[in-house]
Amino acid sequence: MSKEAMLNLRSIYKSYRMGPDTVSVLKGVDLEVYEGEFVAIMGASGSGKSTLLHIAGALERPDAPPGGRVNGADFGVMFRKQGVHAMMRGTRHRLRNQAFGFVFQFYHLLPELNVLENVLLPAMVAAPFYLAFVRARPRKAEALQLLEAFGLSHRLGHRPNQLSGGERQRVAIARALINRPALLLADETTGNLDARTGRAILDVLIDLHKSRGQSILLVTHDPQVAGLADWVVQLVDGRIKGQ
Repeated sequence: MSKEAMLNLRSIYKSYRMGPDTVSVLKGVDLEVYEGEFVAIMGASGSGKSTLLHIAGALERPDAPPGGRVNGADFGVMFRKQGVHAMMRGTRHRLRNQAFGFVFQFYHLLPELNVLENVLLPAMVAAPFYLAFVRARPRKAEALQLLEAFGLSHRLGHRPNQLSGGERQRVAIARALINRPALLLADETTGNLDARTGRAILDVLIDLHKSRGQSILLVTHDPQVAGLADWVVQLVDGRIKGQ
């Protein structure tokens, strides 16, 4: 019996309006990611890498191609793991919160929250505000373990502006992992860091993949970063090379 893809993108098109013009970013992309894989999407700036990642993570919806119907995304294994059966609006929110972990180049930590609160945030957001901390409480021990593993146990009460770039990115990775996502989506996670700090962040991702079997879909323009993945897809002018 063949293994089922946890993420299956079919015939993905995406364009944007820029004034009077329409700019085509993705032009019929197919992509599969299987459980336990570390996949890198590589391409030049403007090739559509981040757009593809956002569609893969249900942050954006694809377009229908001219004269046809887009197949879109089948989240396969992740749907069944999360008990999700339809992509209604609320279901997309739930899928993003519970099945995906997002790590971006610029961290996106909330400045008014400390390190521990930022990590617990995904466990809080699905609850009414008056239940947020109650909902997050069972995850606190796991948050503390993640932060200790990432060398941040002495930073729990610090705000993001008191951290270095590498520390902020490690907090962002811990936040992405707190809901035990089926797939970690990483968008140029080292692009805002110096070489030494960037390598330390990559070591964190590699360890997550090897020791925990974490599935990762990573976007990069750096061939050295892409070379760490199990396999690499090349995006060229909105299409995967070879498709």
